[in-house]
Amino acid sequence: MSGPREGRRLGRGAAFAVLACANVVMMATASAPSPIYPLYRERWGLSVTMLTVIFAVYVVGLLGALLMVGSLSDQLGRRPVLVAALLVAATSTAIFWTADGVVSLLIARVVQGIATGTATGTLAAGLVELSPKRRPHLGPTTTAVGTSIGMATGAGVVGLLVQSTSRPDAYVFPVLTLTFVVLAAVVLTIPETLVPRAVGLASLRPRVRVPREARPEFFASVPALVAGWSVTGLFLALTPSLVSNVLHVRSGAAGGLSIAALFVANSVGGLWSVRHAARLATLLGAVLLTLGASGLAVAIAVASPAVYAGGSVVAGLGVGLTFNGNLRAISAVTTVKSRSEVFSAVYVISYAALSLPALAAGLAAPSWGLETTGYLYVGFVGALSLGAALRAGRSRAHRPTGDPIRAGWESGPRSERSRC
Repeated sequence: MSGPREGRRLGRGAAFAVLACANVVMMATASAPSPIYPLYRERWGLSVTMLTVIFAVYVVGLLGALLMVGSLSDQLGRRPVLVAALLVAATSTAIFWTADGVVSLLIARVVQGIATGTATGTLAAGLVELSPKRRPHLGPTTTAVGTSIGMATGAGVVGLLVQSTSRPDAYVFPVLTLTFVVLAAVVLTIPETLVPRAVGLASLRPRVRVPREARPEFFASVPALVAGWSVTGLFLALTPSLVSNVLHVRSGAAGGLSIAALFVANSVGGLWSVRHAARLATLLGAVLLTLGASGLAVAIAVASPAVYAGGSVVAGLGVGLTFNGNLRAISAVTTVKSRSEVFSAVYVISYAALSLPALAAGLAAPSWGLETTGYLYVGFVGALSLGAALRAGRSRAHRPTGDPIRAGWESGPRSERSRC
């Protein structure tokens, strides 16, 4: 397929906006099925375990794509890889639209995971490369905040539709299918940010590689990434069932709105993190994640929807702070030739943390009950968050004063601008 003539390419600012929009829509689509799960459960007699399996196969497809094609845009270019990912996403929403049973849902989620895994590293790299020269932090910030805004929008809008109609999927998925097709056409007009190079079948071998110069910041980010994405997995996989069966809230919109509350707070946390140095943002976020997990445990113990909502907001702030802080730090030590590959490695860690604890909880729920499973899950998140806070605090205290990485972490956006 040949794109438009270079004279008809969008400017950098418009292209940045297109990628930001694509990121939001992709993430909204990822969270959109979660509020519908209780309806699928009634419609086709699904168990809680099967719902978490449907959630988990999405991550299987996503991780497979990240491992095999996550770095492909570093070789082929951002534009063709993103167009392909958007068309695959349109295919997944079309399958959701026509789903007639659990097999259709499983296929749709796997295809959706492949689309998301193909797009995430490419979108993150493209947003960094199209950021304004004087505001290099805008790319990772837009990636982090756009991810949470998209998740909040998908869960919130669909949650409200669940309250008003028994077939929200008949409205949501046709709109998303058309949106992805339009976005793919628009992406054809954005400028390419790197020169494509030859690619062979060897490049499709499953791998995760982080260049030596990026490894210290990458590994320092792992505890907070795992903690933040684990609590996200709790909300996407189990919160609608917890809200209905443990907190005894019968409103059909409650599950989706709970997910939306987490991600709205996540967006606020991401924006708040820009005001702080990256390491301080990560430390604050890990502390808030610990407090939020404690609040969720109390809410389950006393069956309080209000306390659960409060814990959701505090945890969401923590997720936004840690994710944005980590992306900024990692972005600062990557180059254009490896950026998509490094961001793909970040998402491999993130989505493994999103899915594996949630799948384990879904398998445990029939034997232990939702309440006990919920306790164990938030306890796991709280322990991870406390460990991430201690790790971030030690790292911040023990880096040598003259360390150039410390300068990037501690100076915040203003110093990032001065380095460009």
